[in-house]
This record gives sequence, C-alpha cells and structure tokens, in this order.
Amino acid sequence: MLNLSKQKISTLIAQIEHHDHLYYVLDQPEISDAAYDKLFRELQELENAHPDLKRTDSPTQRVGGAPLDQFGKLKHGTPMLSLANAFSEKEFLEFDERVHRFLDLPAEKALEYFVELKFDGLSLNLTYENGVLLSASTRGDGETGEDVTQNIKTIRSIPLRLKTNTPPRRIEIRGEILLCTKDFEKLNQEQAQKGLKIFANPRNAAAGSIRQLDPAIAASRPLTSFCYGLGKLEGIEFKTLMEFEKTLDTWGFKTSPYREVCEGTESVLKFYQKIETLREKLPFEIDGTVVKLNRIAEVDRAGFISRSPRGMLAFKYPPKQEITAIESIQVQVGRTGTLTPVAFVTPVRVGGVIVKRATLHNQDEIDRKDIRVGDRVYIQRAGDVIPEVVSVLKEARKGTEKKFRLPDHCPVCGSSVMRKEGESAVRCVSEDCMAQLKERIRHFVMKDALNIEGLGEKIVEQLVDEGLIKNQSDLFHLKQEDLLELEGFAEKSSENLILAIDQARKPELYRVIFGLGIRHVGERTAKILASHFGALEPLFTSSEEALQEIHEIGPEVAKSLREFFSKKENRKEIELLLKEIKIQSPKKASLLSGRISGKIFVLTGTFQTLSRSDATRLIEEQGGRVSSSVSKKTDFVVAGEEAGSKLDKARELGVKVIEERELLGMLGKS
Repeated sequence: MLNLSKQKISTLIAQIEHHDHLYYVLDQPEISDAAYDKLFRELQELENAHPDLKRTDSPTQRVGGAPLDQFGKLKHGTPMLSLANAFSEKEFLEFDERVHRFLDLPAEKALEYFVELKFDGLSLNLTYENGVLLSASTRGDGETGEDVTQNIKTIRSIPLRLKTNTPPRRIEIRGEILLCTKDFEKLNQEQAQKGLKIFANPRNAAAGSIRQLDPAIAASRPLTSFCYGLGKLEGIEFKTLMEFEKTLDTWGFKTSPYREVCEGTESVLKFYQKIETLREKLPFEIDGTVVKLNRIAEVDRAGFISRSPRGMLAFKYPPKQEITAIESIQVQVGRTGTLTPVAFVTPVRVGGVIVKRATLHNQDEIDRKDIRVGDRVYIQRAGDVIPEVVSVLKEARKGTEKKFRLPDHCPVCGSSVMRKEGESAVRCVSEDCMAQLKERIRHFVMKDALNIEGLGEKIVEQLVDEGLIKNQSDLFHLKQEDLLELEGFAEKSSENLILAIDQARKPELYRVIFGLGIRHVGERTAKILASHFGALEPLFTSSEEALQEIHEIGPEVAKSLREFFSKKENRKEIELLLKEIKIQSPKKASLLSGRISGKIFVLTGTFQTLSRSDATRLIEEQGGRVSSSVSKKTDFVVAGEEAGSKLDKARELGVKVIEERELLGMLGKS
C-alpha cells in the first residue's frame, strides 16, 4: 500500500509539474483550473496521509512556509558580475573593437555574439544540486546575497527539480524576477484599495515581493522569472551560451522569447533595432539588449575588468522622455561643497516612476540649454535611473519665464563660493558648512563605507542639527540618552543604533578610505590604495608622483588625494577618528607572494587547467598584476594554446614567455 501511495505521489508531482510548465513557462495550458486544482488537492491529501513520503520538490511546498525572522546570507559559488553599458551605436562599436584586442583577433574578423533581452527586474542566483533546487539568493554585493529560497519556491516558472534524467552535480543558474506590466498595475490597484504602499515600478514591486519575510505574501503575487546566466557548475560543460540557454529550455526554465546568435556588429545592430520597435508591445519591461560573446572560452579569454566581463555588454535604449514644467530651481550642497541646481517640476510619470525633481548638473548646463523657471521641458531618467532635463520647448514660452544663476554665496552657510579654472563645479569654500557635514556623514556611514545600519538621511540631519555630531569621530561618542531626546527614537531603536555604531569600530581599510569622501576616490580605487599601502598613515605623506606609480591611479586621483591629506583639518579629523576605530588591514598575501609580488603578467591563449579569470585571481592574490597588453614593463607572458599577437610582441621585446605549468609552479599550485 505504501509503495502504491509513493508511486501515486510521484505521478501526481510529474503531472502538476508538466501543467505548471505549460501554464507558467510556455503559456499553453492544456487543462482547466478546476482540473488542475483537483490534481493538487489529491496530492495534498496523499501527503497529509503519508507525511514521510512528502518530497522537498513537491509542488505543495510552493505555497510558502512559516514567516522568517530575517533573511540569512548566501555566498555565491562564483561572483555575480555587473555589465558595462553602451548607450549608443558608437559605444557598442568601440566595445567590439576592444573585444577584438582582448582576443588578439584581426579587426576584420566578425565575432560571434549571443544577443537577448535585458530584463528590468531583480537579479537572482539559483543553486541546484543533483537536479533539485538547493537555494536561491539575491545578487547582494556580487559576492554574497540574501537567502530568499522560501520565497523563490513560490514562483511556479522556477522548477524545483530539473526536467532531466542526467542533472549536473551542482550548477548555479542566474536570472531575473519580475512582474509583467498588467500584473503590476493590478497589484497596485489592490494595494491602493487596502491602503497599502503603491510601488513605483514593476522592478520595485518584484524586489519588494521577494524581500517579504512572509513567503505567503510572495506566493500571493504573480511573479515570474527569466533565466539566462551561468555561475559555478560541476559535472557538465557548455561550449556556447546558446547551447546553455537551449538546455535551460529542456530543463523547464523560462528563457528570453527573443534571442539570436549574431555574426558581427551589423547583425547585432539589426537585432537591437528590431527589439526597440517591439519594446512597447512586450508584456514586461526591458531597458536594452545584452550582447555577449557566444563562445564561453572566448568570454574567459577576454577576461574581466573591475566587476565586469570584458566580453559582455548591456546595450541600453535611449531613456523614455516626457514633458513637464519647471516650477522652481533650488540649490543643493554636496559633501565636497559642490552647489548643484535641482529643478522641481510638475510631477510626471517617466518610465514607470513619478518624477518630481531633476538635476540640472551645473550653471554651464543651464546656460547651454537655456533653462528657465517656468519652462516646459523634456525630462528623462538618465540610464533609466536619474531624472534630468534634456531640452526646453522654447516655442511654448509665454514671456514670464525667469533665468536662473547660481548664488555667489552658499545657500546653507552663507560663505563665499568659488569656481576653479577648468572646472564646471561651483563650491562652497567653508569647511564648517552644515550641508557639507551632513553629506560627509551620510557618505561615511553608507553601505560601501562603514555600513552603519539604521543611520539614514533623516537621522543624520537630526544629529547634525542638534549639534550632536560635528565630525565623523563624534558618531562614536553618541550615547543612548542622546538619541532618546530626538524625535522618532524609542528605547529599542536607540539601543539598536548604538549597537550598530559599536559594531563599526573595526572597519576594513578600504571602507575607511572610501568613507572619507575624497573626490574621485570610489570603492575600487579605495581597494587599490588599501592593497598597496596596507595602512592609512602612508597616504598622509605620499607624493603625487608616488601615487601615480600605483597601477590604475591617474594624475587626477593623485592630485585629489594629495590635496585632501595635506589639509590640516582633514588630518586632525582622521587622527580623532583613529582613536575611536581599529582599522583592519587587508589580508596579507601568502608566503609565496614574494616570488611574484609586483610582477606584471600578460595572459594569452587558452590554458588547460585554468580559466583566464582564475589565473588572474591567483596572480593578484599573491601580489602580482595582470595587464591586457605587452610592453617593456611586462615581466612574464603566459602563453597557452592558440596564443596570438601578444606572444609575437613578447618575443619582439625580449619579454620572458612561460607556459601554464610554470605559472602554476610560481603560484605554488603545481
């Protein structure tokens, strides 16, 4: 009897999975909702009668379990990288030229690209083990994401078990969670009727649904998914991305309805233009196409820069534009004292978001576009994100519009403003400006800096306005009783913030460098400086010339660093800060690092055991550097099979050429 029940459960699961795939993936239902419900109820009854036979991949597990207290963290097997963007045909063609150089191929050779839609949703990483869904996580910081497995199981377009008899041992599949436009509009109507939050756009609605601690809420929303990306894999290999996506189809995933293998740039541009004409008719939002080298070996050979693969590109469409009116122009003051004019406009929906403000960048932009208060203007979200004024409808002017000029004094502190020769920025000269202080503190506590949770914009404003914070080090002097006197703080919230500040007393070095808010020093530059110096103090006295000798540090960054650390007030603040925090220096390289520390490597050809990205990572972990081109400064060219022009260049310049096994020996991996 038990065996019959087990067999019946397996049969019902297979039937329900089949109909889920037809309905949620192929949009081709075969049976009525009533017939589907009957199968589902029969499965539930059998599982309730025989709980020991309930499988983890059963469709009944999709309805959502008990609410979570909070999301855990999951480390991705391989990083979830972001893509570089192109916003014009010219930028795309420049990308193609670069890829030719990275692959050592002649310019006339047409590259084989895999091109598909760029979905505007929430990125996701799915891990399957022996064909069964093991976990699901958001992108997070690219290395580690939030564990949203329970919520993802409620999405019926994501298979709980791969439709194959020979699944890989382990595989990471990347994709996007989104809401179709009609489902988004319906959800917002329901939210409004219940007096709940109205979502700004489908992407925010999808992200908000997946981040619900109660899986039942995610289950109640019509989320769907499209899968397209490949992370870590064991027990299977793919030669091309098209082969991979076709395999996803057979495994039961929903994939892009539009995808092509394109030979050369002309074919890619035709696909891009075709999708642009279809964009408004699609049932979901996209913001461009994705162009990738089709051959996976070529993606590896092209390598990576920062957090982006060189052989892939997001080819974006021009932002959507709408017409509105400028009601006023106000000036904001940033952390470096820059005065930024902001247009307050009649609210208008642009690309699914209600826009009330738009940046005007600087006085030169205002003058060039002849923007005036009262003007009717075209507005767009730059990169589909930041609202900006594109142009003025001058024919709509009535004569009452007013010209605008930035003030001669800071609108916050009243100090004089100045504009350096060759710069467009106008800056407040006062180091005591409250607006600058607020922005510096906001930057210092943000996620990529000291990451003090709960210290948002409004709380920073309160702390500065009440005189509780006059510099960054004052944060660490705050007491719970100080917070309890502020509006909005109770016993628990004040206790949590003090705890969060205390937990930030041992930050990594790069976070402190980035958090100081030095002009032109972003997160990646901060990591480069941290890795090079290993401590903060050497930056105090490093000359511009010495800084420029560091790989990827140019004259503008070097000058900005020198100016920042030469100011007595900055040095004084850092000294106060160092009394409150204990900086964690970067992890020291292994004992073997001395053999290649400071050496410059160039990789060419295909290796037998290492991918190009793995070789780069191993070299950099042990203090070496990987360059994309051969020069007299190159120490070693590592040549694999089908090595190209870089090998010829190395021989011409007399640079030492080594094989993969020699590199492994140098790395202590042989």
